Amino acid sequence: MPRWRAVVLDLDDTLYPEAAYVRSGFRAVSAWAQETLGVSAAEAEAELVALFEAGVRGDTFDRWLAARGLGNGVAVGELVAAYRAHAPEISAFPEVGGLLQRLRAGGSAVGLLSDGDPAVQERKLDALGLRHAFDAVVITGGLGPDAGKPDPRGYQEVLRQLGDAPSGQAVYVSDNPAKDFFGARRVGLRSIRVRRPGGIYAALEPATPEHAPDAEVLDLGDVERALEEL
Repeated sequence: MPRWRAVVLDLDDTLYPEAAYVRSGFRAVSAWAQETLGVSAAEAEAELVALFEAGVRGDTFDRWLAARGLGNGVAVGELVAAYRAHAPEISAFPEVGGLLQRLRAGGSAVGLLSDGDPAVQERKLDALGLRHAFDAVVITGGLGPDAGKPDPRGYQEVLRQLGDAPSGQAVYVSDNPAKDFFGARRVGLRSIRVRRPGGIYAALEPATPEHAPDAEVLDLGDVERALEEL
């Protein structure tokens, strides 16, 4: 029997670079803006990317519309809808396919647990070619209000679908110390942080010892070593 009955991975900035999805979404929004608003797609994309690179999060489209003098005539929801509905142009990190194959070959059940809207996250899995690479996929947006990490519901559901691995025999691999590892700890999961240079949360430190992972690696290529050492 494998030491780790279940290995659960996050999606965004764990299996692929999240910044690539953001840029992909900005391209879709810029194309929509050119067709609908008559704004140059190239200019719109450059302006949105500049806001992102300046650290703007959450109100990017509000700021862009205001800077363009369009704040009173265009609903932010239209831009958000174009962003969320687009077909992502993203690729998995090169080590992902081999890691998932080796984990399953070694006898571990492999799951995915991600926050977000199920339709959006599933489009990402399709773009990455990973929809069928997991024994279970749980997107917390489909579990009801306020089910996002660190709420225990998502962790519990993915473990249930993977056969209810006993406490201490399952591990969560993710990137965000604000929520991922605290939630994992609450349901008995061990945890590994992928602190990839350039990742959106790479500079974020755990707020408390409970928010800290049990181990940390620079990329998924070191996950198997970390699993052996835990």
